[in-house]
Amino acid sequence: MPRPSDTKQRIQEVARELFAQQGVQRTSLQEIADRLAITKPALYYHFSSREELVRSIVQPIIDEEEAFLVAQEALGEVEPRALLEGYFDFHYRNRREIVLMLSELTTLADLGLIDLVLEWRGRLGKLLHGPEPTLEQAARAVIAFGGIQDCTIQFATVPQDELRRVAVDGALAALTIKPPRKPARKA
Repeated sequence: MPRPSDTKQRIQEVARELFAQQGVQRTSLQEIADRLAITKPALYYHFSSREELVRSIVQPIIDEEEAFLVAQEALGEVEPRALLEGYFDFHYRNRREIVLMLSELTTLADLGLIDLVLEWRGRLGKLLHGPEPTLEQAARAVIAFGGIQDCTIQFATVPQDELRRVAVDGALAALTIKPPRKPARKA
């Protein structure tokens, strides 16, 4: 008989597969139990609700992102490329779960994760631009970090090192604030 932790992991793996195929809201706990050939009460022993099951899948990612941010904030001064590379690596490593989260925005809102992601983006922007970034700096940071996240999903077949280089280079370009253009002189 499998250990409870093995069963819990098997439940999470089957849930990930079914959530990816048909969505969180359209996947019942009974379907997950049936796929595993266990009873619904056995599933409830490990997870009392679908929300708890979803949270168990995303919580390790939340904890990892928070730990990354805390470590960066503890540095005092960050090196932009290193920050962006670390952010890329996190999203690349967790892209399967991130796709699941993005496809289920209602579920994420119910779990309070959208507000958390927005808070993280604000903290990341402050790491790059200080405690009071301008609107332009904040917007460029959102573009840079959002673009990196999107690249890890959009270009899943590109080798990691190559994608990391071009995504981080693109994010750095987005962060560069160019001086305003001078109007052309009339001859």
